[in-house]
Amino acid sequence: MDKNIVDMILKFRNDRNWKQFHTPKDLAISISLESAELLENFQWSGQDLICKKKKDQIAEELADIMIYCILMAESCNLDINDIIEKKIAINNKKYPVSKSKGNAKKYTDLK
Repeated sequence: MDKNIVDMILKFRNDRNWKQFHTPKDLAISISLESAELLENFQWSGQDLICKKKKDQIAEELADIMIYCILMAESCNLDINDIIEKKIAINNKKYPVSKSKGNAKKYTDLK
């Protein structure tokens, strides 16, 4: 994760003295709420929405989600790069290319 982005997010929060409100519970709730707002862009679309049509709204909600995720990692004293690298390693074992390439099945259903 780009350190400058993380620093900007933390500065924004700290300048407003909001860290006191950013508990893991409240940040998890905020991530979920912002994810629901992202989903609203696709509600009632009848089919897959072409992102171009709502690109600005999708970008704004996605940014909110990522900001809250960064704040959550900071609140829990987790290194973003480290946890992502570990999760990719786990996913590489669950979804070997030989079984999962071009396949949307869950790892428990791969034969």
